[in-house]
Amino acid sequence: MMRPATVSDLPAVQDITAAAYAPYTALLGGPPLPVTEDYVPRIAREEVWLRDEGDAISALAAFERHADHLLIFSIAVAPSFQRQGRGIELLRFLDARAAEWGVAEVRLYTNARIARNIALYRAYGFQGTGRCPNPYRPGWTLVDMAKPARQMASE
Repeated sequence: MMRPATVSDLPAVQDITAAAYAPYTALLGGPPLPVTEDYVPRIAREEVWLRDEGDAISALAAFERHADHLLIFSIAVAPSFQRQGRGIELLRFLDARAAEWGVAEVRLYTNARIARNIALYRAYGFQGTGRCPNPYRPGWTLVDMAKPARQMASE
């Protein structure tokens, strides 16, 4: 079940995010932006949604609504729930949100060195739209990606 996060969920949001992104910290030489994010304002704006699994939170999606697109800030799946389709479920959830809002596009950005995520997003229908330096992490390069909001990936 998907639900918006509340401030009482903040420790779980931080823990899941840190655990999900831990493998990339060594690769990148520092924590990815979602790990250091202040999620309180995002939670207040209902931009963080959680996937409940009974007594546990298995995954989360952090996103932003813009006039013409939905921007995915982070998708994080707790390690014990990885490789079970939760990430794809979150992408489908975000597609549905974008369609509900009537925006034309779903966008995201990821680090150019995280090839696994780039491949996953491409398989889901995202296309690269450019690269740029990460303004918050000197020496890091971001890959911008986008897909039409209503285009659902075939399986």
